[in-house]
Amino acid sequence: MKRILILLIMLFSLSAGQECMVQEGYASWYGKRFHGRKTASGEAFNKHKYTAASRDFPIGTYLLVKNLENGKEVVVFVNDRGPSKRKRIIDLSRSAAEKLGMLRKGVAKVQVMPLSCVHVEMGSEGEDYHEEVIRDILNTL
Repeated sequence: MKRILILLIMLFSLSAGQECMVQEGYASWYGKRFHGRKTASGEAFNKHKYTAASRDFPIGTYLLVKNLENGKEVVVFVNDRGPSKRKRIIDLSRSAAEKLGMLRKGVAKVQVMPLSCVHVEMGSEGEDYHEEVIRDILNTL
């Protein structure tokens, strides 16, 4: 567990220099039609991974996305540019949208921030939260 936390600290430090910008707006998702296509990062889009397209956050940034309608959260990795619709702030992969509980609706009001800006107090709840974040990060790889 300590090795994973050290790995996470190293990953977060790569984006720690960026400003802690928090956005609120609408998220949508994309999946089957784009599965396997090349993203702006050069990698193939995988609808089963926790990834996202953003206009404002750099490719390579880990983001915490919170569905403001139900409180569910997911950590995603920015590997693409978008969304194409101007009123939306982020496009999520199908599985990230599923974790947020927004598949059926298609669009949800969300809060987005770099993971390096999230501060959680350690304690039993903090440890559970960190384990959930680690699971999400592993699902971006």
